[in-house]
Amino acid sequence: MSVLLETSAGDITIDLLVNDAPKCCENFLKLCKIKYYNYSPIYHVQPNFSFQTGDPIGPEAKASDGGTSIWGLPDGATKRASRPDKAAFRPEFASNRKHADRGTVSMATTTSKTNAEERLAGSQFIITLGDHLEQLDGKAAIFGEVAEGFDALEKINTAFIDHSGRPLQDIRILHTVVLDDPYDDPPGFVEPPSSPMPSAEQRATVRIAHDEVLEEQHDAEQMEKLRREREARAQALTLELIGDLPFADVTPPEQILFVCKLNPATRDEDLELIFSRFGKILSCEVIRDRKTGDSLQYAFIEFATKEDCERAYFKMQGVLIDDH
Repeated sequence: MSVLLETSAGDITIDLLVNDAPKCCENFLKLCKIKYYNYSPIYHVQPNFSFQTGDPIGPEAKASDGGTSIWGLPDGATKRASRPDKAAFRPEFASNRKHADRGTVSMATTTSKTNAEERLAGSQFIITLGDHLEQLDGKAAIFGEVAEGFDALEKINTAFIDHSGRPLQDIRILHTVVLDDPYDDPPGFVEPPSSPMPSAEQRATVRIAHDEVLEEQHDAEQMEKLRREREARAQALTLELIGDLPFADVTPPEQILFVCKLNPATRDEDLELIFSRFGKILSCEVIRDRKTGDSLQYAFIEFATKEDCERAYFKMQGVLIDDH
């Protein structure tokens, strides 16, 4: 079962793992079928790690509700959940599937506000841009893999991005083609006769249109500025707050900090000592290879409060740790 994403960076063909993640695949297929993803921006680009998409308006827009599952859109006539109670669903986490290879496709998830052990998904999804990203296992629900279009992935991977990971020049999903759909349509499902035009809300989020030709001088100056910023970020510690993608009626774990680009020698206790000045730490774990025990140079730090987590985020962004 496959879906073709026609993006402004090139075509991407995704093979769906219907046996391992049938509900995730059904949700994705039906959203593609009603053209829900048309004109969705690509955002949160992390070079050699991953990018995210699937919010049809974009997470930075005030009008965004974070996206919805197909079951929150029984009539398929809008990009807003007409059934907010169905906007999120429980995805499958197949134990035999890992984020081991570039091009792994998974639903972005976050914890339920009523059950910390439960993870929920909506419409947003992730495609990996690197190998061996085991830190995503158990947090993003794998449902597919890129079969063709790795040149498009590389264009996204090398795009000039701002501090939030949004490309300077828009990269968008222009069209989706369902190559094979084994699922029955849900009750009330309406497939549009043709691809809809971008909504006013979507057009309002355009920064530099994907098909716009930049003036040469303007292009060179902005690209050089972003290149320097990107190199500076690559040499420093990068911090990300976990759960940046809000879904309707779902609250992410705002007190957890994700730390990456660590020195391989950094230990749990070293990191806890450094960050303990910002508040009480409930847990601190450097993620390690299960077989070798070597550091994967990523860690998760759980603070007692959201405020302590945010203070650590803003104070330590760009700071080198254990620079031996």
